[in-house]
Amino acid sequence: MNHFSLDKYNELVSRLEELSRLGAVMGVLHWDQEVILPRGAVESRAQQMAVMAGILHDKGTHPELGELLDNLHASGASAYDPLQWCNISEAKRDYDLSVKIPKDLVQELAELGSRGHQVWAKAREENKFSDFAPTLKRFVELKTRWAQCAFPDLSPYDANIDIYERGMTVDKLTPIFDRVKVELKILIQRIKENPRTRDDSFMNGNFSIEKQTALGKRISTAMGFSFDHGRMDVSVHPFCGGAGPDDVRITTRYREENFIESLYAVIHETGHGLYEQGRMQEQRDLPVSEALTMGIHESQSLFWERMIAQGKPFCEAFLPAFQESFPSQLAGVVPQVFYEAVNACAPSLIRVEADEATYPLHVILRFEIEKGLFDGSLNVDDLPEVWNQKMEDYLGIRPPTDTLGVLQDVHWSGGAFGYFPSYTLGAMYACQFYDALLKESPAIENEIAKGNLQPVKNWLNNKIHSRGRLLSPEQLVQDVTASPLDPEVFIAYLKAKYETLYNLT
Repeated sequence: MNHFSLDKYNELVSRLEELSRLGAVMGVLHWDQEVILPRGAVESRAQQMAVMAGILHDKGTHPELGELLDNLHASGASAYDPLQWCNISEAKRDYDLSVKIPKDLVQELAELGSRGHQVWAKAREENKFSDFAPTLKRFVELKTRWAQCAFPDLSPYDANIDIYERGMTVDKLTPIFDRVKVELKILIQRIKENPRTRDDSFMNGNFSIEKQTALGKRISTAMGFSFDHGRMDVSVHPFCGGAGPDDVRITTRYREENFIESLYAVIHETGHGLYEQGRMQEQRDLPVSEALTMGIHESQSLFWERMIAQGKPFCEAFLPAFQESFPSQLAGVVPQVFYEAVNACAPSLIRVEADEATYPLHVILRFEIEKGLFDGSLNVDDLPEVWNQKMEDYLGIRPPTDTLGVLQDVHWSGGAFGYFPSYTLGAMYACQFYDALLKESPAIENEIAKGNLQPVKNWLNNKIHSRGRLLSPEQLVQDVTASPLDPEVFIAYLKAKYETLYNLT
């Protein structure tokens, strides 16, 4: 790179760092909104978010930035090292996308997202989908308009999916999800017909929220989460956010009668947090260091929640810590019994409480509904009945209220259409990543059984977190696992696990 190009590249770095730091401010505003914002501040916060979105849009679409990117990009990849080229190409992609979106649309989406969260939370609390329906209708309209601006060659829903899982489409997802749906409906039916009697009474009781909080922090720390660079709080819907790798904020929610829900939510969100904290040390405010896609991000949370924390070695290692926190409730429980309890399969109404085998059907239900909203085959007003019928068809249960049905997820209150497929894609990635870890480190489960989770964290840091956006999702999965994404691996894993747990022949 010559001196002129180096000067131009350094100018680009300065601009991208400013955009990243402004985005971090938005991240803190969003966290504050979901965790501690007073109800009376909803309108003010919506206006603040709209102004910030406008500032980010202005800076992110400034003609000088576009000219700078065009000049740098014209030199081609050979003129730069891989990190520099990734910053240039990713920034150019973001710029080319941003300039297609009118500022007024950006601001209205930000304002509606801020206000929509409070509308959803109130409707959920009061079990009144009709109160949230107008917001949802407006979001579908705005996100359709956004899609037509951003990706005119894609269908509106494909455009929305692309934001979370680049290159993924309805046509690619549908056969994968149809295959998973068929196999899991059969597996779940077999489990229903062959129930096992087990003592899991210890899972319910009176669990002090103060002790749950302390336990969650203890396990999160054991996983490697740095509380010098993060924190843990409470929200209606658990999430991981904040202001970048040095300020990662995870949340959970608590119920006194069940400590497993909050604990495994902490483990899940810590998985996200470790991805953020594990990003490459240099260039942390630049595109090259950012997480790859939401599917890969979800793979990290599900890797820890499902592959590690629901595994026998983890149960063996950490059951004593659980018993120390809740001695009367967990007295006499042995690791095998605990393992069977946390892996029990039973259809449930709430996605975030669903077991490993039924969870993908919750995701597929939402994918099918979103597809219908954007192709016009479904009306917003009909969603409660459509939702309930699909729950009955796929899981054999019917929600008694909208709060326990169509209003349970936060995603639509912010217009996050296309996000849900990432959960099951992430579960598939996580399954293959864990297979790769076992092949590379056959003794790793012995370390987990001792409570030593550092080798797992180090492997994920090296293989995934620190590699940022240097590879595409397809390239990353191929590089780490020596094979492409394969739903058959996921199906075989679930069948083998649950056939053993339930003595299915």
